[in-house]
Amino acid sequence: MLSNRGPRPTGPAGRRVDSRHPRHRSRPSPPPRPQEWFAGRLLLVLSGQRPVTILLGHVRDTAYEQLGQLAPLAPLRPEGGGPAPRLLLVRGSCPASSAIEACALVRVGERTRALAFRLERRPGGGWRCTAVELDTVP
Repeated sequence: MLSNRGPRPTGPAGRRVDSRHPRHRSRPSPPPRPQEWFAGRLLLVLSGQRPVTILLGHVRDTAYEQLGQLAPLAPLRPEGGGPAPRLLLVRGSCPASSAIEACALVRVGERTRALAFRLERRPGGGWRCTAVELDTVP
């Protein structure tokens, strides 16, 4: 008996192709760049969503002390319980192979805020923040 559906699709070497499944599976997204990963964690801390302790081991002493002073103020927390702040953009440049200087734009309510930080490569691998700056606008 002949089918009225037409010929079945075939792949290379005449193999049948299951047309119900996409030919190209979506690939997992690459891991975030160090500056993107750190900007996300920094946003969680400075918006009061996570404690500064989530950055232990990822921030050097002087920068950690600065964050310890800033975090309780939650300078990136939206006023009036608005939506959680979100990263708009993260950019980084490498002044040396062992350093990344980055900036991030954060949307907080109707405002766009900026923060900057420096990451330095650890001798054993990985990155550690050595400096953080936040725009001065409250």
